[in-house]
Amino acid sequence: MAAVQAQTTGSGSQESRKPQAVYLHIPFCTNKCFYCDFNSYVLKNQPVMDYLQGLEREMERTVKEVPPGVITSIFVGGGTPTVLKPDEMEYFLKTVRTYFPDWAEDIEFSMEANPGTTDLEKLSVMREGGVNRVSFGVQSFQNELLKGIGRIHDTDDVYQSLENARKAGFENLSIDLMFGLPNQTLDMLAESVDKALALGLPHYSIYSLKVEENTLFHTMYKKNQLPLPSEDEELQMYLLLMDRMKKAGYVQYEISNFAKPGYHSRHNMAYWLNEDYYGLGAGAHGYVGRQRHMNIKGVNPYTEATKDGLPRLETFEVSREEAMEDFMMVGLRVLSGVSNRHFEEQFGARIEDVFAEPLHKMQNAGLLEPTEAGYRLSEKGLLFGNDVFGEFIGYLTVKE
Repeated sequence: MAAVQAQTTGSGSQESRKPQAVYLHIPFCTNKCFYCDFNSYVLKNQPVMDYLQGLEREMERTVKEVPPGVITSIFVGGGTPTVLKPDEMEYFLKTVRTYFPDWAEDIEFSMEANPGTTDLEKLSVMREGGVNRVSFGVQSFQNELLKGIGRIHDTDDVYQSLENARKAGFENLSIDLMFGLPNQTLDMLAESVDKALALGLPHYSIYSLKVEENTLFHTMYKKNQLPLPSEDEELQMYLLLMDRMKKAGYVQYEISNFAKPGYHSRHNMAYWLNEDYYGLGAGAHGYVGRQRHMNIKGVNPYTEATKDGLPRLETFEVSREEAMEDFMMVGLRVLSGVSNRHFEEQFGARIEDVFAEPLHKMQNAGLLEPTEAGYRLSEKGLLFGNDVFGEFIGYLTVKE
């Protein structure tokens, strides 16, 4: 996912570049959180090593079909990747290095973790295997809220996990927080943000709860049994966290992400810049050369499929028009906005020529503003981002 993948030349023709970013999916977790709709499975009795061997087969086939460039970012998500035992973790990280051997000197190698699933031994194996950034799913600093969303850790686990990570040599650490949770108040969020900031970490991701289908929370929501904050309360929560993070010296570089200078998530930035990336593992999504794929989701079906070929559930070409819509939709999540230069490099056209109508509409509404490089959300637009993104979804493809 380096600078611009799957670029187009000025004439708009496809120019092939080797992918430089890798996403790897470990679908196991200790339990299923009440809000989670990710492709994940409770660890008990799962064939973990069989799965890791299948993942290795997918890596081997993938790099033969599309050789990698110099790898600038690797992200291991889940599930909870840190439920792997130390020997499983060591095997997994060794296979990653085998099939993606050429790493940039300043590679960002991130792994998601849940507090309570990482001891010093496992973290040391991760560090020795090349991982240099860990993102902990903390979500809240109130134990009653954690229990209410199905998390199995408590705040003591958070502090212990971070201490172990630092002992293992990790400096680039991030934590996730959530707002808009059932029974969460503005004061509760303020306390969580204060306790998070007291840790002095270089990066924080702070997301609003989304009630997704096929989750326990969705079932409860349909039955009117989910005591969520009101829309106004949720807006006040977002305003509070933006204010607290800014005063603490963190740059809000994306709608939900805050970092000290130089510590933004490079891997996520590649998604937001609509660049290419490998997606490997059960249910993983990938995007290479204007082609998207999604892998088979189930652990055993995925593992079996890797014995015969690439474990694809579906693969489809992304049209030039859809790629342009995606560029705008994901790029405007970043507070610096979308770049005219990047757009022209990828599509051989000017943003203004392609999207004149929605650009003018959103500017007139005070939700978008021009920059020297292109366009970005205004302060007001930051609060109503989904309204802006919606103007670009289907704008070109519906016209076809």
